[in-house]
Amino acid sequence: MLLAACIAEPGELLIDAGAGVGAVGLTLAIRAPGAQVLLVERQPELVALALENVAANELSDRVRVLGCDLLSPASRKGAGLANGSASALLTNPPFYEQGAVRASPHDSRAQAHVLGEGGVGAWMRACLALLAPGGRFAMIHLPQALKPILEACEGRLGAVRVLPVHARAGEDAGRIIVTGRKGSRAPLTFAPALVVHEADGRFTAFADAVHRGEALVARE
Repeated sequence: MLLAACIAEPGELLIDAGAGVGAVGLTLAIRAPGAQVLLVERQPELVALALENVAANELSDRVRVLGCDLLSPASRKGAGLANGSASALLTNPPFYEQGAVRASPHDSRAQAHVLGEGGVGAWMRACLALLAPGGRFAMIHLPQALKPILEACEGRLGAVRVLPVHARAGEDAGRIIVTGRKGSRAPLTFAPALVVHEADGRFTAFADAVHRGEALVARE
């Protein structure tokens, strides 16, 4: 829900890259009825679930599911996914680099948690290739990935805004949300921290409004 709230208006075509069962893209499709949405996912079982979710939400006229490997230009081309086609792209990629954690023996779980060769930099370059000039990008990740994320932005993404996300006030950030605009020359900024939960576990007022679809994280 936080990631889906990072883009106010997705424009004509939104891509949810590494969509899983489609939660992020479907949320934004419901909020932005004028947008066409592509859910891009490589795992066949998740593609099947995403298709079920599209149908269950009666969004088949505006939301398509593409089964392809985001990191393979040939796979993207074969699926009809053209570079420079998206006005906005959202992504919640696998968080861990190869060798950084012990991967699950179950292939589907391993793919969901561990990035392929090239890590987050390769993932971002593939995502940004799909964006049209001026297109908006949003990604959620771990704070320790900030250095390679910013390196991947160089020369590709500007107006980069880093939003630290804290489970509770006083705790270290457990996630960061990175947004930006392709081709912009605006400088990097760090946003005020977003705190998700009160001490008793309830959502903060702002997080509750985001989850209800009544507030946006975006600063457009």
